[in-house]
Amino acid sequence: MTTPPVTTGRSGALSRVVVTGGGTAGHVIPALPVAQALLDVGSTVHFVGSTSGLEERLIAPLGIPYHGLQAGKLRRYFSLENLVDVLRVAFGIVQAWRLLARIRPVVVFSKGGFVSFPVVVGAWLNGIPVVAHESDLTPGLANRLAMRFTTTLCVNFEGTRAEHARVVVTGTPLRRELLRGDGARGRQRLGIDAKRPVLLVVGGSLGAARLNEVLRAALNQLLDDYDVVHVCGAGKTDGSLATLRGYTQREYVSDEWGDIIAAADVVVSRAGANALYEWLVLGKPHLLVPLPRAASRGDQIENAAYAESRGWSMVLAEDELNGETLVAGVAKLAALSGEFLHRMQEFRARDSTSLIVKELLHAARPT
Repeated sequence: MTTPPVTTGRSGALSRVVVTGGGTAGHVIPALPVAQALLDVGSTVHFVGSTSGLEERLIAPLGIPYHGLQAGKLRRYFSLENLVDVLRVAFGIVQAWRLLARIRPVVVFSKGGFVSFPVVVGAWLNGIPVVAHESDLTPGLANRLAMRFTTTLCVNFEGTRAEHARVVVTGTPLRRELLRGDGARGRQRLGIDAKRPVLLVVGGSLGAARLNEVLRAALNQLLDDYDVVHVCGAGKTDGSLATLRGYTQREYVSDEWGDIIAAADVVVSRAGANALYEWLVLGKPHLLVPLPRAASRGDQIENAAYAESRGWSMVLAEDELNGETLVAGVAKLAALSGEFLHRMQEFRARDSTSLIVKELLHAARPT
């Protein structure tokens, strides 16, 4: 199939764009501002994800067509399931090839994750340009495999290491509500005393268990100085602590997330690239506890080391994490918060959504 003609809507918008990404929320949420920006200028946007339901739920508020494909998980380790998933990937590529031939987008935007790989290959088979985005300091497996089929790779940090003909530093798109957060409104939503500092602790969907355990063991000491807001992950709240004064648990936060971040004085979190980028852009002193290599590919360790080397972040290794080191780390972070805020001012926040849309236009209309 030949590349479809590039037609435009109002304001020179691209006529049809496919957005893909998934496997985890971190591979979908940053794509939402890009999809919304395209919709705002009159583009028709389709989203392609898995059949698990995760991606479809996350993009539902946009009201755009959703297409679910077979997507085998890409693993870095030996597993008998890899044999089945190879077939799923192959079937997903065929599905994507047929779907894209029917939709005829002028360009595809891929946010990565194993769901995106069949779509990227299917686009390449149809002669459709692909702009991919990588959040981590080193590309994940899906983006590494897909890189040869992409026109442009957008990256989060200037220090990102990727071998690609066209690498553009865009940063990560942030939802509008994060940039418009109001600390007073956040405190009101949470019922927090306006005079006490707020410690925000975020475990993340996959790496919450150990951080949740250590935080709860240290609550008695931390609550002497802070109101603690704890985003602990789905199904991970502790009912025995529900009435503990000064401690607020949330499984997940959506619409009010910008207000809660704005209310926080210091943050403890894992070192996922999206979270790190949020703390830097929003100017929040933070202590990173990266997932160990045993639980990840080591991307969080690399992200944290990079941010620490720039003086933006404090880092506490997982094997050193306990109640005593967490309390000490938070105290040190609070004492040095002014220095971290000063250094974070050197971080260059970009209009990431606009830069990515510009790359989509460039890929669809190469000069």
